[in-house]
Formats: sequence, C-alpha cells, structure tokens
Amino acid sequence: MPLKLTLKPGERVILAGTVIKNGPTVAHLQIESQATLLRQKDILTEAEATSPCKRIYLIVQLMYIGGMTEDLSKLFWDLAREVLAAAPSTNVLISQVSTYIVDADFYSALKVAKKLITYEEELMDYATKPG
Repeated sequence: MPLKLTLKPGERVILAGTVIKNGPTVAHLQIESQATLLRQKDILTEAEATSPCKRIYLIVQLMYIGGMTEDLSKLFWDLAREVLAAAPSTNVLISQVSTYIVDADFYSALKVAKKLITYEEELMDYATKPG
C-alpha cells in the first residue's frame, strides 16, 4: 500500500537519505516503495542536539537514514551508558531504544528516543525548580 504524503509550503523531508524541500504550494506525493522517510518535525540537526538524550536521538536518526556503522554504534552505547549512570530512571526507555537498535528497527528506536527527550526535559525541569 503506497504512503500518501502531503508537504506544506517550504516543508522539508528526508526521503531515502535525500533532503527534499517543497516549493511555495502544498505538494501531494505518493511513495510506492519502501524507503526511509523523516518529516521536518522529526528531524533534529546537530546544532539542536544540545543534551545527552537529544544526542542519542541524533545518533539513532543517523542510523535510520544511513544505516548502522561501527562509529555510530560506539557513540550510541557510550552515550547510553553515560545517561544511565547520570539518570538511572531512564533505564526503561534506554532499554527499549537499545532493543530496537539491536533489531535494526531504527524507526521504532526513534519514536522511543523522542519519548526519552521528553522525559529528560521533565527531569531537568524538576531539578531546576526552586524550593
């Protein structure tokens, strides 16, 4: 079954490793084969990866777009250990992301990594809340 994709004016999407930017009007696309796809709202840039969990998301995003490499694998596992050491309560989410990565299900790993970012933000808000 084809994927129907509607792009807003100026919206970007990564399709099969290629960044595509829509023009000034709405575009309707139909993707008829399997391909990696990330909408603009789900794309995190290196400059935006300003926290440990955002860096985990960025690494998983790179795995999803370009495949697993030894360097990305090492970065992920090192960072996952650091996050777990600093915030043991992230264990369930880190475990889920890790399982998906081992299974090479990078899209599912991305979805859980997004939850990890939200959880990290909640922890930081709690930690910096006065009194």
